[in-house]
Amino acid sequence: MKVGIVGLPNAGKSTLFNALTSGGAQIGNYPFTTIEPNVAVAQVPDERLEAVAKTVRSSELVPATIDFHDIAGLVKGASEGEGLGNQFLASIRETDAICHVVRCHEDAGVIHPDGRVDPLADISTIETELILADYEQVERRIPRVGKQVKTGDKAAAAEAAWLEAVKDALAAGKPARSVPVPEAAPDAVRNLGAITSKPILYVANVDEETAEVPEAVAAHASSVDAGSVAVSARIEGELAELDPEEAAEMRESYGVEGSGLARLVRAAYDLLELITFFTAGEDKEAVARPLHRGATALEAAGTIHTEIMEAFIKAEAIGWAELVECGGYVAAREKGVLRVEGRDYIVRDGDVITIRV
Repeated sequence: MKVGIVGLPNAGKSTLFNALTSGGAQIGNYPFTTIEPNVAVAQVPDERLEAVAKTVRSSELVPATIDFHDIAGLVKGASEGEGLGNQFLASIRETDAICHVVRCHEDAGVIHPDGRVDPLADISTIETELILADYEQVERRIPRVGKQVKTGDKAAAAEAAWLEAVKDALAAGKPARSVPVPEAAPDAVRNLGAITSKPILYVANVDEETAEVPEAVAAHASSVDAGSVAVSARIEGELAELDPEEAAEMRESYGVEGSGLARLVRAAYDLLELITFFTAGEDKEAVARPLHRGATALEAAGTIHTEIMEAFIKAEAIGWAELVECGGYVAAREKGVLRVEGRDYIVRDGDVITIRV
């Protein structure tokens, strides 16, 4: 999963990036400190994986990961090439979701591009540029699909109608994701490549005395069907330099629950409707595997390897807590709690699955 960290210059993107990933992104109190996107792979913390691995005596832990892309700050006029606009837009199109960092703290030592701190105005600046960029994208796409419609292609006709609806939504200041995708044209979103069709998570960069997302930011997120989470990039940066015990004590003194990465991951998983299932065996790797909510056992097999998916016979499944309570697969099988499931079984969050081929 690729998550693009975006925001206005000096919103705290690179500070948050470094805190979450130890990526070493350059930080500076001036616009466009980040030019080329910084990329780092962050492990997803999950205590369940450790418990499963210990229970079945796995040889190694392989946690799920998220690619964080620290993308250059956006400015007004980016859709027309201002600042690093074209480069910014190209970078963000390559991600699966957007993590929009919004400055929600006062700090005279950090310059704001517009000379004031106004979270909603900052959000509006970026979203306006993304909508303008998508509007141009739609206008280019409509004539191409129109040629396919003339051939009698029903999928193209459905896509053409959807594009017109998206164009109207964008003109009204609404994101592309606000327009339902027609069943007859399931590839319409991918074909368009609209930035505003991506799920978005607003990260309120707050001060050390604030633990909640400001009401105005939370309300806006809700109005555009987006997620929101509060993180202090500065605090997380300080915590990243401490050992785990010292970091835990410092979090407690600040009243911060859990790490910034853990909160972002939980929010990102909810946003993308992801769950985690595990595969583990004795003297084998214990692996945490992300999967879209509602996916089947056959689809889960495909995330392991396409050959396993093709040779699928059945799946043995058990909840991670049940497996730990039983003390392993043998006892779970004896107690009858290790279930045999077919290819259409809907995988549950926390399932430990063994695919038989």
